[in-house]
Amino acid sequence: MAPHRLKVFVAVILAAPFSGRALAQLSTIDRVLSGAYEQVGKTLHYDGSYRSIAFPGGDVPIDRGVCTDVIVRAYRHAGIDLQLLVHRDMSRAFGAYPGLWGLSRPDPSIDHRRVPNLATFFRRHGQSLPVSSRHEDYRAGDLVTWRLSSGVPHIGLVSDRFLNDRPLVIHNIGAGVQVEDALFSYRITGHYRYDPSP
Repeated sequence: MAPHRLKVFVAVILAAPFSGRALAQLSTIDRVLSGAYEQVGKTLHYDGSYRSIAFPGGDVPIDRGVCTDVIVRAYRHAGIDLQLLVHRDMSRAFGAYPGLWGLSRPDPSIDHRRVPNLATFFRRHGQSLPVSSRHEDYRAGDLVTWRLSSGVPHIGLVSDRFLNDRPLVIHNIGAGVQVEDALFSYRITGHYRYDPSP
């Protein structure tokens, strides 16, 4: 089987959803992972265009999105709305967030869809962990940010599946949501753990 076909085949197998009852018995992070896997085969396009969306609970069409949408949708699957949480935190502490877009106030249609904002939120409300080149330091559900060679920031979710002892990553880097061996493919700029469950 060709390598790219193997990657797609593995991703589809991993995307099998849990039943409602089984999902309710999972931990928060397992539900986040389930929500990420369910996007494989549904989110097929990379589209970062600005759209005015509902608040809270707003989303762009499921067939498209960017890397941050993978994370937002995965956490929503676990009952955690990062759109709402990021907006609330930015409303309280706007100056703590990057001022890269020239905004004077939060915008709930886009703020949660920007990697630097999500990284800031996870740093402020989760755990900020050391960046490491050892795969053993990353566990399922961890969030990783990268700087691509183009200079663009990127984010993905560490999965609970492995290839040659390396955890696979669930992300959208241009061809829709994929489960790939990409943890060390780019320069890692951040490593976070966010589980607000009691």
